[in-house]
Amino acid sequence: MRRPSPLPQPPAREEEQTDAPTRGRRDARPSRDESTADAAAPAHASDPVADPARRPGSAPLGDAGDGETAPVIPLGGPLPLPGAEREPVDGTADAPASYVGFRDVWRASRARRKALRAEVRRFTVRQRRRRALWLGAAASVVILALATIGAAYSPLFAVERVVVVGAEQLDAAEISEALVGQVGTPLPLVDESAVKAELVAFPLVESYTLEARPPHDLVVRIVERTPIGLVETRAGYTLVDAAGVALSTLAQPSPGTPVLSITGGVDSDAFAAAGQVMRSLPEELRVQVTAVSATTPDDVTLSLGESNAQVVWGSAEESATKALVLARAMISRPPAGVISYDVSSPDAIVIR
Repeated sequence: MRRPSPLPQPPAREEEQTDAPTRGRRDARPSRDESTADAAAPAHASDPVADPARRPGSAPLGDAGDGETAPVIPLGGPLPLPGAEREPVDGTADAPASYVGFRDVWRASRARRKALRAEVRRFTVRQRRRRALWLGAAASVVILALATIGAAYSPLFAVERVVVVGAEQLDAAEISEALVGQVGTPLPLVDESAVKAELVAFPLVESYTLEARPPHDLVVRIVERTPIGLVETRAGYTLVDAAGVALSTLAQPSPGTPVLSITGGVDSDAFAAAGQVMRSLPEELRVQVTAVSATTPDDVTLSLGESNAQVVWGSAEESATKALVLARAMISRPPAGVISYDVSSPDAIVIR
């Protein structure tokens, strides 16, 4: 019966080999079975790196006392916190070259931001140039406007002369003299209320407009009232316009100015119709009218010249057409041989 091979034995420790130098040759020389067992043993058994017992610089596990463990050598220390100074491991004053501190991180971040800003500026050059052009143009316009306004409100554009335009019945020099208080005032600061208060003293002024003519002229454009006739009152004969505004009062009627005989006075509808009729007449017909009468707005009657021919006008409607028809009729039939012209219906004029 074949004898089984013995189990592989662990390799002898160096201490045991040192302590037993007197062992026999037979014990120091492995048997065939032991050689076979050693060959079949794993490779890491003789590897000093894989075997902790054979690792250089480490103590044998078997030499540790009861309850004691083998010393552990740390491979590296903890990483330092950002901004903290790392203590040297070997006790020297200088830190390792591979150490990265908070200042290095901050400098790298600042360099990255600078590079990013440079790239942004490089890719937005055209946009910034366009924006600069627009801002420059806007600033120029604003500066020009401010300079213009400042010059306009300065004494450089003060009123030195008042020019009156449109005065026919009124004296232009008299109006200019009344507005002398505006001389020396900058054109944009002319007081319109003061001008109106001065022009109220001239009843013939129906309306007016102010026009600044730089650098020193103030132009006043006058629209005068058109007198339509004389109204008899207790004080005499008052010259009135189509709105019933009293322009002047005379003791006797002036030649060439018609006398108005209106029922209800200047505040009645009949007077408004008569005033509209007189304003619609052309100049060559208006100078021939010597009297105007009306009791209602629909029966306005005119008297012409020395012949005293009557013109039955009717209402103030279609006054322009009636005036044209009357002018043609007076050419074909002069007032000297006519008693009356009835133009109340302009499509069918009646002449007597």
